[in-house]
Amino acid sequence: MTEQTLDSATATTPSGFLRVIDLRGQHLSWNELRHAVPRQTASSVAEAEASVRSIIDNVRSNGAAAVREYAQKFDRVMQDRIKVDPAEIQKAVRELDPAVRKGLETAIERTRRFATAQRPADVEVEIAPGAVLNHRWTPVKRAGLYIPGGLAVYPSSVIMNVVPAQAAGVESVVLCTPPQKNFGGLPHPVILAAAGLLEVDEVWAIGGAQSLAAMAYGLTDGEDVLEPVNTVTGPGNIFVAMAKRQLRSMVGVDAEAGTTEIAIIADATADPRFVAADLISQAEHDPDAGSVLITDSAPLAHAVEAELATQVADAKHHERIGIALRGPQSGVVLTDNLDRAIEVADAYAAEHLEIHTENAREVAARVRNAGAIFIGSYSPVPLGDYAAGSNHVLPTGGTAVFNSGLQAASFMKAVQVIEYNQDALAELEDDIVALATSEDLPAHARAVTIRSETSGRKG
Repeated sequence: MTEQTLDSATATTPSGFLRVIDLRGQHLSWNELRHAVPRQTASSVAEAEASVRSIIDNVRSNGAAAVREYAQKFDRVMQDRIKVDPAEIQKAVRELDPAVRKGLETAIERTRRFATAQRPADVEVEIAPGAVLNHRWTPVKRAGLYIPGGLAVYPSSVIMNVVPAQAAGVESVVLCTPPQKNFGGLPHPVILAAAGLLEVDEVWAIGGAQSLAAMAYGLTDGEDVLEPVNTVTGPGNIFVAMAKRQLRSMVGVDAEAGTTEIAIIADATADPRFVAADLISQAEHDPDAGSVLITDSAPLAHAVEAELATQVADAKHHERIGIALRGPQSGVVLTDNLDRAIEVADAYAAEHLEIHTENAREVAARVRNAGAIFIGSYSPVPLGDYAAGSNHVLPTGGTAVFNSGLQAASFMKAVQVIEYNQDALAELEDDIVALATSEDLPAHARAVTIRSETSGRKG
């Protein structure tokens, strides 16, 4: 593997935002590719694990006092009541800007249509006469939904979490989101308004890993009680992702949706303006965000670098964007051809994967690992962030190799239902007895034979 600057890979460029990993002429194994692609540093992950462990232990032991401590430390808020008065939610709905309300309602309608269609269907199979098996999906009773704050405000995440939970049939949802100093310790009013539009009236002003711990273990604050949940979901930074990992033994969790990332497979036909704009769009989220271009065209990579020089300079959050683009989690991966680019994308397993190539749909069909795939020049990631109808809570950090994005099934669990009649059980008796005997579990066999003896079928 060769790592260099884009200058040495192609020609001199004015900005030098993205480091280059040049894989041309190399034939790396799957494991080697997994280690070659850009990632957050291992040290940052280890530091987050230790910090989150301490936060979870503190919340479990000290409850509301710990939550107030972290609100003061991380959010610079001296909290009085942690739970949000439902009247504040309704006030936020009334005062919501009409244009924003229309955007939220459009997103709610499209997301609900897709989430409802995603709900898995029950399956019933008659294996043999009188032998019926059911695969029945049931929603969890209570779900805890985390909505991040920090460097940006995410009312869209309210939709992405609440709508699939409602589509699944969850009886009770609680929403946690950071308190905001600028709003007197309340969450951002647009987040409250989004909750109100979705008829969610239980909102707690708690941020970060501490909110997930509070939802998992429960919390009592005077007369306010946060009942423990069965499942926690929601996007967030690396600390939120680590909290999910550490709370798996307590509650169900969705994918470890940590700091955002985008990968773009592009060939020589791609428009460098679009590619640069899309890399920037995700870098805007966080200095630790990952933006990765995978291409077999060095001239395109050069053109994208030149576009970054112009577009980053004009961006409102140019400092944050520049840090993210220059970080170890971002870069350009140069490949020999499109086939190798697809292999690299599969190894990276991006949260968001855009395809800017000829025959983009065919290329997308060959990709195995991604949280969401955006096909063609007119399907940028922000489309999915807001109003496409898909969900933007997606697996990050390579976990798309085994995880899926948030959906109705994330709030459901499958129950297997077995119903055999007398004749159907009798047909299997000899097989069950033989297997139970081979495992030296005679009581298992007896639980079957006693039924045939009682019925007079054998004896």
